[in-house]
Formats: sequence, C-alpha cells, structure tokens
Amino acid sequence: MVGENEGRLAAVLREQQDGVVESWVRAVAESVRGRMTAAELEREFRELYVALLPLIGSGGAAFADRRFGEVRSLLVDMSRARARGGYTPSETASSVFALKRVVFELVGQDDDPALFREVLDFASLMDALGLITFETFTAAREEIISEQAEQLLELTTPVVKLWEGVLAVPLIGTLDSERTQVVMEKLLQSLVDTGAEHAIIDITGVLAVDTQVAQHLLKTAFAARLMGAECTISGIRPQIAQTIVALGIEFGDITTKATLADALRHALHSQGVDVVSAGGVR
Repeated sequence: MVGENEGRLAAVLREQQDGVVESWVRAVAESVRGRMTAAELEREFRELYVALLPLIGSGGAAFADRRFGEVRSLLVDMSRARARGGYTPSETASSVFALKRVVFELVGQDDDPALFREVLDFASLMDALGLITFETFTAAREEIISEQAEQLLELTTPVVKLWEGVLAVPLIGTLDSERTQVVMEKLLQSLVDTGAEHAIIDITGVLAVDTQVAQHLLKTAFAARLMGAECTISGIRPQIAQTIVALGIEFGDITTKATLADALRHALHSQGVDVVSAGGVR
C-alpha cells in the first residue's frame, strides 16, 4: 500500500518498477555474461528492489528503519554469493551502483527542486548500500582465502602408511609454525589411529632448513616420541647437512637418514625385518 507521505521519486519508482528493474538488469548483464543469466539477475534485483522501495524518500531515516535490515540481509547474501562465484569487488559493487545510474537517467530531465532533493537522498542511500556490498564481499573473500589455506595445508601434509607400523610425513616447501602444528596434529592422530611404532618425517622437499625450521622438526619428532613412536628424520641432503652444522643445530638422539628409503630400511630393521635385494645384498 502506497503511503500518504510518499515522495514523488518513490511514487515514480513504484509505478515504473518493471521498467526500472529491466533497465537495471540490462545495465549489469553485460559485465556478468556467462556467470549469471538475465533471469537470475532479474530475480535477484527484483527482490532487492521491492525491499528497497519503502526506504526511498525517507532521507536519513532510511538507515534507522527496521526495513533497512532486510535490504542489508539481501545485500550480504548477494555479496557472499558473488565472492564465492569468482566476481571482483568492483563487479559486485557496480551491480548496486547501476541502479543509481538507471534512476538518474529516468528522472534526470526533470527540474523539480523537490524531486532533485529526493534523488540526492536516494544517491546517498545507494552509496551506503554499495559500501555494505564492498565490505561484505571483502570479508567473504578473506574467509574463502582462509579456508583455502587450511585445505592446502591439509593437502601438503599427508600422513602415509609405508609399512605395517610405519608412517611417513613427506614435507614439501616451507615449514612454518602454522604448518608444523598441522603436521604434528595429523601425525599424532594417525599414530593413535594406527598404533604405529615408527614415524618418518621426510624433508627431501623442504626448500631450506634454518634454526626455526629445525626447531619445528624437533618439536614434531619429540611429540611423536611422546606417543611411543620412534621418530626418524630423512631427506638430509648434503647442502642441508652443511647448513645444520654451520648453524650448530643438534638433533640429539633423534635418528637422521639421507633418504626416505634409508629411513624405511632403518624402521623395518628395528622391527626385525631386513630388506634384501634380488642379489641377496642387504
């Protein structure tokens, strides 16, 4: 129901709702081609437009109106969906600002001072909505990046069962505190789940070893040992060995091996299993 105090702009936008929404869709459709259809945009924009209509013409009171919460909720949902759909912040905010351009074109030739003031209020409202869209999009992208980082950590720190009672964690890339924590948690949980007595931490793919990396390795090895598993660090290449010596890093009584194969052979030997080549050589 149209209110008695409804301004001229609100009345125009209510009467020409279909035409305005159609123009809004056309203004945005080109930039999202291939990702959203015109029908999908029309449904999204019409729902937002209907929620927005009661706020038009209310000036600064629009932000205090309880119906502003509905508009904000719709914008938050739209922005989060766009963030997960691979849109850019500019594309997302432009979808909102496009309505402002459509309205300006619709009433731009009218020289009524009262209507001009209403248009200015409408522009301020749309600017505020655009900021909400941008802020929500940014927050959603940060959440996505954080989720992807966690997933990447999971993928780059697998715990592999090499033999009955022997687990290995092949590490690749850079080892930092966050990744060490993931390695430690996954290894300890795997030791509990499998009852393995040997754990091999292979650093063949670790780019460099410094004092901090060495401390992370030792923490992980000691944690495995506290779970009752003998821990071996493998992949000690000549360059890394020289770096460890130069830094004065000591692994104490933790067994180290040059290759993963050597570490596996050591673990099997401690279980009473000897690996013999076809020629009979151990």
